[in-house]
Amino acid sequence: MKNKPENKPIMTDINDVQTYMEKKVGVGTSFDVGFREIILLKQKVQLYYLTGLCDTAIIVELLKKLTAINDEESNKTELPAIIKNRLVHQQVEKVDKFNDAITQLLSGLIVIFIDGQELAYVVDVRSYPGRSPKEPDTEKVVRGARDGYTENIIENTGLTRRRVRDERLRNEIIQVGQRSKTDICISYIQDIADDGLIKTIKKELKKIDIDGLAMADKTIEEYLVKQGVNPFPLVRYTERPDVAAVHLFEGHVLIMVDTSPSMIITPTTFFHHVQHAEEYRQSPTVGTFIRWIRFVGILASIFLLPFWFILAVEPRLLPEALQFIGPNEVGNIPLIVQLILADVGIEFLRMAAIHTPTPLSTAMGLIAAVLIGQIAIDVGLFSAEVILYVAISAIGSFATPSYELSVANKISRVFLLIAAAIFGVKGLLISFSLYIILLARTKSLNTPYLWPFLPFNGKALLQILFRFSVPMSKQRPSIVHPKNNYKQS
Repeated sequence: MKNKPENKPIMTDINDVQTYMEKKVGVGTSFDVGFREIILLKQKVQLYYLTGLCDTAIIVELLKKLTAINDEESNKTELPAIIKNRLVHQQVEKVDKFNDAITQLLSGLIVIFIDGQELAYVVDVRSYPGRSPKEPDTEKVVRGARDGYTENIIENTGLTRRRVRDERLRNEIIQVGQRSKTDICISYIQDIADDGLIKTIKKELKKIDIDGLAMADKTIEEYLVKQGVNPFPLVRYTERPDVAAVHLFEGHVLIMVDTSPSMIITPTTFFHHVQHAEEYRQSPTVGTFIRWIRFVGILASIFLLPFWFILAVEPRLLPEALQFIGPNEVGNIPLIVQLILADVGIEFLRMAAIHTPTPLSTAMGLIAAVLIGQIAIDVGLFSAEVILYVAISAIGSFATPSYELSVANKISRVFLLIAAAIFGVKGLLISFSLYIILLARTKSLNTPYLWPFLPFNGKALLQILFRFSVPMSKQRPSIVHPKNNYKQS
């Protein structure tokens, strides 16, 4: 464990306070650390704030109220109480330790020191720079809310509260990071969420000992679930307040990290990552249809290429009616190499699209599809059928709601392909079995990853396969061990 800085009590001499603040936070050196000294009833009062994180209008209003003390008050001995009463703000806190005051200062609050007093007043005047809530790019729906979480943790808790107006909703905030002191909010509904789960999450978060959380939610995830080399996502991310609210009602716990628009939902299973808000914005029949199409796409993204490769190299396995499957021309490059190169090429395109400005990404896609793809077929680098099945597999990856799961499935597909190429049908069967075993052995915060398939729960599995109407979905999922099992009385 790193040595934590000593939390010194606030000094009574205001000049010593100023010297300490100049040394600790760079007053007079860092241009964004604001400092103002005023005289109230012949006593010095100092105000410290961060110019980039404060609302200037509120600070000006506070200064007006404070300077008016000289005209309206005369009792010098009651100056601290008078100042507190003149701080026209709904959130005023008293602190008596320097580290507490400095942490609040660096979070965007204004700190007020009074000469001769071993205390300081902290006023929440934060106004974080950021964007307004808008629909997330990765979770769009045809119908439904268009607001989404932002990088501001205060706005994010407000967006959640708007949908969960329950007095039992709890938003507990802690700070993690010796230097960054990043705000982390743990959200749950008190009479639904499992106490053991909440306790475990708090314990793991408080054990984090690191300088800072520059990567925000991703760093928290790696400390929380200890993923190791397992590529499959063990927590679910969402940027939609309605999706977060649904999971709160089910008994899940949300983890919000300041500076990140992605909420961490825990615990989750494999099947949480294959559901999308669009299924619940349509009628149950349409939602079920969309879900099944998505399942087909996800299965195709994993198993289509290895299965087609086995049929192409072992045509004796094909029935008479399916003899057309397989390349008509072998080409100049072995089939497995073609598949790997084409799959890697799709990944190149995906990464290029991310790093290419939006107006140019469309043109880049056309160039890749029309010129590179067609020319590669004409010169014999790829067969047309390889391009077809790789494209179908890629579309299945894009149809996977969870980006993290789609990448994990792509890695699995490559291993299945290599095993099929080396060991044939036996290799495909063995690698497929290992894939299922890996998923079955995976746990997220002691939650079986393949539930309700393993361990088997028939009613819950039907909820996965079919989108039931809300009035028919009366029970919360048992896997989160909710205190209250029923959504409706």
